[in-house]
Amino acid sequence: MKRKGAKKVKVRKQLFDEAGLKAFAIHLKKIRIEAGLTQADLSDKANVAISQVARIETAQSNPTLSTIFQIIRALDVPASKLFEFKLPAGPKSKN
Repeated sequence: MKRKGAKKVKVRKQLFDEAGLKAFAIHLKKIRIEAGLTQADLSDKANVAISQVARIETAQSNPTLSTIFQIIRALDVPASKLFEFKLPAGPKSKN
């Protein structure tokens, strides 16, 4: 039952750009391997759970910026290096 004068609230769908996350995952794994680190090594250095590293590298997780910052510091690379990959076309936004 609607209340009189109640406004309709628009619910936003959480964004999960699967194609972008897959491209990021592949690139992150490549950089980690080039650095000579295992997932466990990166986990320890970044203070991020190994399961989280695995989920990021398999595009099953949408990491926060804070997590990405920790990973960048652990890899000791410029932030730009982590984003030097071709971003595929993603989902179209609805206005």
